[in-house]
Formats: sequence, structure tokens, C-alpha cells
Amino acid sequence: MREAIVYNSGRVAGRLKEAGPDEYIFYYDEAYFKDAAAPAISLTLPKTRQVYKSDYLFPFFCNMLSEGHNRAVQARLHKLDEEDDFGILLSTAQTDTPGTITIKPVANDSI
Repeated sequence: MREAIVYNSGRVAGRLKEAGPDEYIFYYDEAYFKDAAAPAISLTLPKTRQVYKSDYLFPFFCNMLSEGHNRAVQARLHKLDEEDDFGILLSTAQTDTPGTITIKPVANDSI
């Protein structure tokens, strides 16, 4: 299982997990949830205590990925399969994203 911390403007907003090849989970961090001033990270992932589950990587996170030639180059540089959306997200969304959301991987031993 691979896992990432989702940040909004540098603040921990939640966790994103790849629990299996067809199982993705997202949930908000408790402190972030309790802060009424902290916005939802996406309209499709409203700020609730709900654990969001999906058979595929949530579209909000897929939209953070490059496409075409840029995606192929990123996959090659990071030694990933070009179809590995989660791996590419973990490798490329840590800084310089087109918004306030960044994604940082969690080491396997801390899961």
C-alpha cells in the first residue's frame, strides 16, 4: 500500500492511500476538518468526516498529472510505468503544482 499526505497551502489537509490496484481512499486530517476556515481541497471531495473510496484515482488528483509527452518523460525520469497514476502523482506533485495542493509520499514503515 502506498500512502501520501495531502497539503493545502503547506498545511496537512488529509491522507490519500492506494490500498490496492483498484482501491483508493482519501480522508481529511482531523485538525484540518475541525478548522472552519480551512476549505475543502476540491468540490468533488467536500470537507466531511467521510472516508472517500474509489475504484480509481480520484479525478481531482488525476487532474494534477501531466499528459502526453511530459507524462512519458516524467515516468522515464522517475523509473515508473507510464500507466502508474499514483506513482507519478507521488513523484511529481510535491512542489510547483498548478494550485495550492501538494502531495508528499509517506514512507512505507510509517503506515
